[in-house]
Amino acid sequence: MNRLPLMLSLLFLFNSAVGDAADPLKIYISADMEGLAGAVTSEQLGPSGFEYGQFREFMTAEVNAAIEAAREAGATEILVSDSHGNGQNLLLDKLPADVQVVRSWPRPLGMMEGIDETFDGAIFIGYHTSTTNSEGVRAHTLSSANLTALKLNGIAMPEAGLNAAIAGHFGVPVIMISGDNAIVDEAHGLLGDIEGAVVKQALSFHSAKTLVPEAACDLIRQKVGVAMERLDEFAPYALETPVELEVSFKHYQPAQLLAYLSIVEQVDSHTIRFVGEDMVEISKFLQFILDYQVPLAP
Repeated sequence: MNRLPLMLSLLFLFNSAVGDAADPLKIYISADMEGLAGAVTSEQLGPSGFEYGQFREFMTAEVNAAIEAAREAGATEILVSDSHGNGQNLLLDKLPADVQVVRSWPRPLGMMEGIDETFDGAIFIGYHTSTTNSEGVRAHTLSSANLTALKLNGIAMPEAGLNAAIAGHFGVPVIMISGDNAIVDEAHGLLGDIEGAVVKQALSFHSAKTLVPEAACDLIRQKVGVAMERLDEFAPYALETPVELEVSFKHYQPAQLLAYLSIVEQVDSHTIRFVGEDMVEISKFLQFILDYQVPLAP
């Protein structure tokens, strides 16, 4: 009996299995704070709030829940973006030793800094609805103080949509989002059947019926686990290029001054239009118009 064909077949199967096991599985996590379980007002969301220190713990715990579930499902590398407020909210000493974190601002890709085509999926933790959504706790897009609307190719965008489009530029799909019921619904309408962990029910801009942190973390683990099992089912949210951006400001002067630039068109007294060749250019433009100040110093 000639055993050579059998041995070659077994060797091929073994090498394939080893190769598959060695293939990296990279997950990107973008973490915000307004969508955390229990977060309802500024008292939880910034250094001056009396509950902020505690909610840094809760934010870190929700991110860790996502990390744990992704790892259990085979993730080999995870990058976390601290994407709320000053970008210095996550407690680094409570994250796994082999996880890397993007912190502070400015950064060219904003809440998605560090993502590239090598990632297999993106997860959004603690997200909230857009400034044009009449529902949702702490609803806003990028800046509650300065913006009233943001559109890409004519579509009103929450931060989840903007960030999904940045991920989509690199061919990376969003696979899961956590936050209140309003943002999960908004994300489903925009991105399709991604997994959603509803950690609170929005009652108003500053009120919610919420899970406690432990229950929220359990739900996030469950939803991330399901998302990882469905990884091949998700498609990137890729916009047609060039990409048309419209930004509406609360005050007229930013729109007026930005229209002095030849690359910017003033649509109305509060709105400008900018056309970028892709989402990277759109993101850089947004970072500039939101972060630039004349007295900037190191």
